[in-house]
Amino acid sequence: MSTIDLEQLAQSQKANAQVMMTLVRTAFHGLEQLSALNLAASRELFNAGTSGAQQLLEVKDPQDLKEVATSLARPNVDKLLEYSRNLYELAANMQRQITSVMEEQYESVRHSAAGLIEKTGAAPIAGDAFSAAMKQMVSVSTTAFENISQMAKQMTDIVDTNVKAATSATAQAAAALTPKK
Repeated sequence: MSTIDLEQLAQSQKANAQVMMTLVRTAFHGLEQLSALNLAASRELFNAGTSGAQQLLEVKDPQDLKEVATSLARPNVDKLLEYSRNLYELAANMQRQITSVMEEQYESVRHSAAGLIEKTGAAPIAGDAFSAAMKQMVSVSTTAFENISQMAKQMTDIVDTNVKAATSATAQAAAALTPKK
């Protein structure tokens, strides 16, 4: 019969608390950045809308109205593209930071489990069978974690490629709408 090592349990709980605090700090930092991005975009939208409305109200000729409207559209499309890029970069950075913390935590848990399995393997009754089963379980979970991590990174790469392609296509479409002088 094994006894619970209270010191090891306390260290484990402390490590888990530190991981949770790191994840919470990362989430709050991301929310702060998102709030700042949205506030700046809202301010810019308000200022551009006010300025654009004033320009449209000053138009006297219907032909000028088309030119003014077109000249107002291009900067707004550029601002939208910039906002989208910034939003994507923020989400990608958050994903990388959280993945990094989770990978470190998983590696720590896997290392602790391996040590525990080695200690259990030395037990006189059924220790070898239990140890072999646990080693197999750790091996399978490690493979699954690595596959999931690789899949998440591939998904991030795919989204990155799609965002870049959409940005390029939108920029080309906006350029086509801008009148040539």
